Amino acid sequence: MKVIPFACLSDNYAYLLVCDKTGESVIVDPSEPEPVLRAVTAAGVTPGGIWNTHHHFDHTGGNEALASHYKLAWVSGHASDKGRIAGLTQFLEAGQRFKMGSLDVEILHIPGHTLGAIGYVVREPGGGTVMFTGDTMFHAGCGRLFEGTPAQMYTSLQSLVAVGADARVYPGHEYTLGNLRFAASVEPDSAAIREALAAATAKRDRGEPTVGTTVALERETNPFVRAKDGAALGVVRAAKDVWKG
Repeated sequence: MKVIPFACLSDNYAYLLVCDKTGESVIVDPSEPEPVLRAVTAAGVTPGGIWNTHHHFDHTGGNEALASHYKLAWVSGHASDKGRIAGLTQFLEAGQRFKMGSLDVEILHIPGHTLGAIGYVVREPGGGTVMFTGDTMFHAGCGRLFEGTPAQMYTSLQSLVAVGADARVYPGHEYTLGNLRFAASVEPDSAAIREALAAATAKRDRGEPTVGTTVALERETNPFVRAKDGAALGVVRAAKDVWKG
């Protein structure tokens, strides 16, 4: 499988997921239509539908235009986001499994940032695993708790990292440098955080996205994943909300 990230708006990522075996593809979290149209044309594929991780407009703003342009069969999101995601036609629930080409897809309900947030875990038979985490888990960070609680976010992050150490993480924003700088303020003696920050800085200096780290790296560098419980996560999240570094 191929995961093609592309920038939208000021710091969002949308993705194109392509099944190598069948050529089938899907758009993930299209903030706006134009970057998606360019990416799909460059890839030479015809998307079958849209996956949304949550209802916020900076992840769904391109839904209706793209659904019309490509005559998409479906637009997916959590069932509880009915009426909040534009063009939603496929109402997903926790634990639901389905195929995208030859790829196996599992839905995780991961509330915290929003109550209807979901993660798409995609496994290639005999190959790797990727997951689209929206604004629940970033590289070295997590989303603000707009609708959920610290306890919910803690449980959601633990369910994501339980997918497996080698799983690759594709979040909704390019927040990595700021997140790692904050992580370094939380754990100033962490060599793993220092190394991750150097690597991410080098990527950004080359104009490359930082998305696609691994669960293993998140376990070492993400202060929200490393929190011992929901109460501890809440303390770290409150600190991040006012951090000016």
